Amino acid sequence: MFNVIGTETYLQEIARWPKEYQEMAQNLPKQLADNPFVGDYLSYPFLREKRINEKRIYYLIYKDLNLVLLIAVSGKKDQQATINHIKRNLDEFKVYAEKIFRQVS
Repeated sequence: MFNVIGTETYLQEIARWPKEYQEMAQNLPKQLADNPFVGDYLSYPFLREKRINEKRIYYLIYKDLNLVLLIAVSGKKDQQATINHIKRNLDEFKVYAEKIFRQVS
């Protein structure tokens, strides 16, 4: 089983969603803990997207750390900008994931 952790930015963005979407998003970590590869593949095998209606949740899978990092959400309009931001900051996300791994280990 993978540890599934949401970044502060992710959690803040989810908090602004309608209540029914928030409830659906709360079920996602359980699903990802069992199988993090359920979402749609985005450019890299470790970068995935899971849709909740018209909303999208982006996450990174770190098999070496046994960790899934929930990092961002978007709608269809800003989907590509969000993906580009994630790609530009992969190194920073890795450092953050390693820090979290040390805390939960």
